[in-house]
Amino acid sequence: MRSKGAPSPDSSNRRKLLLAGALVAVLAIVGIVLGVVLSRGSSSAAATTASTIPWAGIPGLQTGPPPWDNSSAVLVDRLKLLHLDALGQEGTVLHIHQHLDVYVNGKKVTVPALIGIDTSGQFLTQVHTHDTTGIVHVESPSKRTFTLGEFFGEWGVKLTGNCLGRYCGSLQWWVNGKKMTGNADQLVLKAHQEIVVAAGKPPFPVPSSYKFPAGL
Repeated sequence: MRSKGAPSPDSSNRRKLLLAGALVAVLAIVGIVLGVVLSRGSSSAAATTASTIPWAGIPGLQTGPPPWDNSSAVLVDRLKLLHLDALGQEGTVLHIHQHLDVYVNGKKVTVPALIGIDTSGQFLTQVHTHDTTGIVHVESPSKRTFTLGEFFGEWGVKLTGNCLGRYCGSLQWWVNGKKMTGNADQLVLKAHQEIVVAAGKPPFPVPSSYKFPAGL
């Protein structure tokens, strides 16, 4: 017999179930918040290839401080090592663009015009620049993978997981505002990437997007 004023077993069980449900909901919310916070502060892995650039064999690497020129005078000697071709005109089968920002100790480095273009030899490669905006053009007569390392190889500026040119030991890189891990030279180039490579002090804020001109 239940004493007067005492809760019934059914009502007590209902309260326990409600409390348990509330606790599960709170823990789920905490987990989601922690996941968002940790993901913002962590590094990400980008789409990369297993291939690497044979930097020791690339002729005429630029070993001084920036600015670095387009190095087109020795471009033809680098093509075989970089698996790039001397084309008479831009390819149309694969036609995509990226934007590249380069920094050394917090200062922006100009990405020169005519990387991957030899005006005297009257040819260009599948990966090149036309001006100093930092826009990289990938225009190939065949569909294949191209990497950031191939572009830096044409430029004659060493890029690895640890070095940018002569600056080694403190290299960081981002794609679309997300900090990346691994070797930057193995990054697969995709449409409308905003790529940032920084040796030493990084920029603040890190560029996360780029407004490409109409048609690119």
